[in-house]
Amino acid sequence: MEMNQGLIPRAFKIVPSLLSADFGRLAEEVLALEQAGADWIHLDVMDGNFVPNITFGPRAVEAVRSVTSLPLDTHLMVENPERHIKAFVSAGADLVSVHVEACPHLHRTLQTIRDLGASPGVVLNPSTPLNSLEYVLEEVDLVMIMTVNPGFGGQAFIKGMIPKVRALRKMMEERRCRAELEVDGGLHLGNVREVASAGATVFVSGSGILGTGDYAATIRSMREEISLAGLAGGWDAADRGSSAG
Repeated sequence: MEMNQGLIPRAFKIVPSLLSADFGRLAEEVLALEQAGADWIHLDVMDGNFVPNITFGPRAVEAVRSVTSLPLDTHLMVENPERHIKAFVSAGADLVSVHVEACPHLHRTLQTIRDLGASPGVVLNPSTPLNSLEYVLEEVDLVMIMTVNPGFGGQAFIKGMIPKVRALRKMMEERRCRAELEVDGGLHLGNVREVASAGATVFVSGSGILGTGDYAATIRSMREEISLAGLAGGWDAADRGSSAG
């Protein structure tokens, strides 16, 4: 598998989730996050079926695309995601991630995302085992571990997911997989270092960034915490930032 070299260099990424943004001033929020140093923008798409909440669709992605050049990390928490992939890619999504649990033909769905010109990602709910990745790991540019049960923002981080992140990192290293390892759910300054030590490369944070008074200061502090994870003997931070994906 050849990864999208221009989109995913191998380095830490802080990715604010717009689920915690003020939707009444969404463009201002996106610009503020870009100026604060965000690496990507995360968009949580919920359909009210796969998860209990409803958020937004392709038109919202298109609106975000119109105000930023940052990569748009689009997380489809929907049933039958294959029906909607083309619309989200056409709207400007750079990465499109789908849930193992929602895709009976996961391999084909991931191929469809890549064929449409986006980077495919796969997502696991907290109770979903890593062996569900066995036959698709080489097909993706990103694997996301949910550290809350999906559907709502502002939930508490499930600490029991740390061993799962660590096990996934080991699996990826053993298989020489260069995909990003993304963690989403309940991330904030108090736990981002531990998540980095476990092997994550991409850190999605909603209220952990947007719920603070100074987005730039929070993102800067998160980067410092992640760097400290490497200095403390976690998975080598320097290697993550030095080699191309």
